[in-house]
Amino acid sequence: MATTEDFAVTPTSDYDDYYDSTFDMTTDDYSDYYTNNGSDEVCNRSNIIQHGAVFTPVFFSIVVILSLFGNILVIVILAKYENLKSLTNAFILNLAISDLLFTAGLPFWAHYHRSGWTLGEPACKIVSFVFYVGFCSSSILLILMTIHRYVAVMNPLSDIVSSKGFSSVLVSLVIWTVAALVSSPALIFTKVLEKNYCEYMNSFWKLWGIYQQNVLFLVSSVVFIFCYSQIMCRLLRPTAQRRRSKTLKLIFALVVVFFLGWGPYNIVIFLHSMYSWPQPAADSKTLKRNCEILITLDYAFYISRLLAFSHCCLNPVFYVFMGIKFKNHLKRILKSWDFNNRSSIRSRQSRPTITSQTSGEEVSM
Repeated sequence: MATTEDFAVTPTSDYDDYYDSTFDMTTDDYSDYYTNNGSDEVCNRSNIIQHGAVFTPVFFSIVVILSLFGNILVIVILAKYENLKSLTNAFILNLAISDLLFTAGLPFWAHYHRSGWTLGEPACKIVSFVFYVGFCSSSILLILMTIHRYVAVMNPLSDIVSSKGFSSVLVSLVIWTVAALVSSPALIFTKVLEKNYCEYMNSFWKLWGIYQQNVLFLVSSVVFIFCYSQIMCRLLRPTAQRRRSKTLKLIFALVVVFFLGWGPYNIVIFLHSMYSWPQPAADSKTLKRNCEILITLDYAFYISRLLAFSHCCLNPVFYVFMGIKFKNHLKRILKSWDFNNRSSIRSRQSRPTITSQTSGEEVSM
């Protein structure tokens, strides 16, 4: 049995195999596998890498701007108009903070995609850790929000539904503690390797990062399918109130966007991980077929990753356009802003002026 390290590597550029880094949550161990063992033919994937290096930073920049604007707006609305002691509002606040943490890593990964990691190992560890914490906390929060909504519909009189104060603080602390512990390998085992890679130091932890994400996605899927199937059955009853159905739209939309965004990405990185395990010696026909598969996976990877990473800027959209309270609060902010602008204009226009007899210039008082 030959391992991936037994195959020669003939890269066409310094970043031919540059798509499997810490932020990709994939691995580059199978990069050795795309050369023919002793053959002149090479599985050339440099075009995909180069196109990704141009388009991905642009897309990430747009996502960062939208995410910062949207999530900060959500936090401002919550702080100004809502009761933060409510468990529901605590979930939404923490989710906005989680999205901001996830967003904070994107500018670094955009730079990494173009030039490799040039910021040193401490920054590599910190950025990787913060990025993973943002992802893990977002997954945990969406799971808990779904369970909370399930309990609210199935048992409205439950103490969980009306929990406030200390309960919301305790739940928040538990969420961030668990997310930090799950993400701790990124802080401990991430290193800057040759060719300026910021990634896990060995194959074991690289695969751990992939399968950890796959497990979180599977758990989320099971919870979402069970809870929402039960909720829909309850809502189909003739006695179900129509207003109750409307209250489900916000979290249901968040879950659907999460599922559609992260589902394809998780499938692709799982398929990629299959090439990280030891591979048997293969003939040229098998290697050619594997090369075609890897190229297809590369295209799927770049597209699915863009969908997945844009999730952090989509949550606020649903807060504003699907949440009735948030829409009303946003209208109040816009009216307040418009009123202040008009008052400022009227104030400037009402200032008395003195006309100079010599120059005819008006001087505002």
